[in-house]
Amino acid sequence: MTLRFWPPACGSPILFDKVSDDSEFVSCFADDQGAETVSSSLSPRITLRSLALAAAILFSLSLCAQNSQPSAAPQPTASQPAPVDAAAAAEAKLEKDVQNPVSELITLPLQNNTNFEYGPYDRTQNVLDIQPVIPINLNEHWMLKSRTILPVSWQPYANQNSGGEFGLGDTTQTFFLAPRGDRKLIWGIGPAFVIPTATSTVLGQGKFSVGPSVLALSQPGHWTIGALVNNVWSVAGSGSRPPVNLMQLQAFVTYQMKKGWYVATSPIIEANWRAASGNVWLVPVGGGIGRITKMGSQPINVTAQFYGNARYPAGSSPWSMRLQFDLLFPEGPKK
Repeated sequence: MTLRFWPPACGSPILFDKVSDDSEFVSCFADDQGAETVSSSLSPRITLRSLALAAAILFSLSLCAQNSQPSAAPQPTASQPAPVDAAAAAEAKLEKDVQNPVSELITLPLQNNTNFEYGPYDRTQNVLDIQPVIPINLNEHWMLKSRTILPVSWQPYANQNSGGEFGLGDTTQTFFLAPRGDRKLIWGIGPAFVIPTATSTVLGQGKFSVGPSVLALSQPGHWTIGALVNNVWSVAGSGSRPPVNLMQLQAFVTYQMKKGWYVATSPIIEANWRAASGNVWLVPVGGGIGRITKMGSQPINVTAQFYGNARYPAGSSPWSMRLQFDLLFPEGPKK
């Protein structure tokens, strides 16, 4: 079961199984043999190669998009009044909407999460989340925001230094009911469902889970400050798999700068209430930079973030890299 948050976001916590001594897969969060692991240093393990790769990707995408933008419109002459800058207003609104999980903005995020030093052989785990986000206007006062997360995962075997499983993970479907229009306090509430669509027992939990999800945020000036919390419980599924009781709390803070650039942090704190006491918490710390721009006429959002886990279950990854590319459709649904 994987519940992740989307904008600028979502470090994606990985809830795959680790291998015990008898080569049976059990949940790394529910491993009662594990011990709580505290990272004494987050930064020393980050390789220069990974940092350079993320910076190069982000810079290349931004430069390519900037070069593909059409030339600026001619400036008005002294005898002509300056027109209302509708384009600037639309750009400012888009920057706000991108950071708002319940805005009337259709997006298609492709979020790649790479988790380093996984397991005793320090292997690399990778999850690509395909996350279509679609708002549905119910009437002039209310909207329903649909968000689907379909993970495409590479899960290395934890008990050996080669081999692994590649395929689909469990699908997460979330709906948020939220009021429409501008307001100081933005909020949404709704159900979250985890559907057992994994193509391997290693890539999912084999359970159908459901629970509530609530978010609240505010956007004063250039800031976006908010939090999302949810908890899901398994209600059906394979009787041979352990039950699920998982909480996520994501705080997100973004500061919007000039020319579409922004800095952000959006760690996802997890608590697996059924795990042994030393393996309950996952607490990432970090952040990154992103930019909202265009490729030709298509608005996009690109971001790169790094997170070190101050606390994490035994056998899981101590740090991760998140690269995200979003297609943005500002016109949204029909009124």
